[in-house]
Amino acid sequence: MIDQPTLDARFLDAPDPSRLEPGQRSAHPPRILLLYGSLRERSYSRFATEEAARILERLGCETRIFDPRGLPLPDAVDADHPKVQELRALSLWSEGQVWCSPERHGAVTGVMKCQIDWLPLSSGGVRPTQGRTLAVMQVSGGSQSFNAVNGLRLLGRWMRMITIPNQSSVAKAWQEFDEAGRMRPSAYYDRIVDVMEELVKFTLLTRDRSDYLVDRYSERRAVGERVQADRTAASALERAG
Repeated sequence: MIDQPTLDARFLDAPDPSRLEPGQRSAHPPRILLLYGSLRERSYSRFATEEAARILERLGCETRIFDPRGLPLPDAVDADHPKVQELRALSLWSEGQVWCSPERHGAVTGVMKCQIDWLPLSSGGVRPTQGRTLAVMQVSGGSQSFNAVNGLRLLGRWMRMITIPNQSSVAKAWQEFDEAGRMRPSAYYDRIVDVMEELVKFTLLTRDRSDYLVDRYSERRAVGERVQADRTAASALERAG
C-alpha cells in the first residue's frame, strides 16, 4: 500500500494543523464584492443584492457592488477595457463574494456569466478568485427553483472559490419588493440574512488561511520541475561556456 512510484515525495506536504493558525490576523473589515445578473431598470437581482449588501454592512463588512452596465462580451475587446479592469480590481480587492442571478431558461443570465467569464483563473501568477468565499443567490419570476444557484455553485467551484453551504432562492420576486426596491418581510428575506451571516463567518474563518488551504501538490510539483529544468539548462550553458 505504501509503494507509490508515481508520487513525488519531494512535493508531498502532509497537512499541518499548526499552519492553519495564522501568524497574524487581519484587522480590517471583511471585504465583500457583490455581482448581480440583470440590466433591467427594475432588477430584482439588483434589489436582492442591495439588500444583501445592507445586511453585510450591518454585520461589519465593507462592500462593493459592481455595475455590469457597459461591460463588453468576453473576448469582444482587450482586457484593458475600463469595465473589465474595474471588475478584476474589485475581485482582487475582495475576500468574499456574493453572486445573485435571475433564472432565465433554466440557467444563469448572460449578464451574470459575462462577469464571471471576464475573471481569469490566473493573471500574472495572481488568481483573482481562488481561496475567496462565495455565497450564491437567485431570483425567479415564478415558483421557486434552484437551477441558477446550482449553476453558480458549479462556476464557483471552477473558479476555485470556497462556496458556503447555505444559499438563497427568491420565488415570485416581483411580489417580494416594494416600489422603492426594498424587500418585504418574509421567509425569503430571513434566508438572505442567514446566508450573509454564514458568508461573514466563513470569510473570517478562511481569509488569513486561504493561501495554505489552496496550496496544492500538483502545483508545487509543476513549479519544482520548472525550477529544476531551469537549473539544468543554466548548468549546461555554463559547461558549454
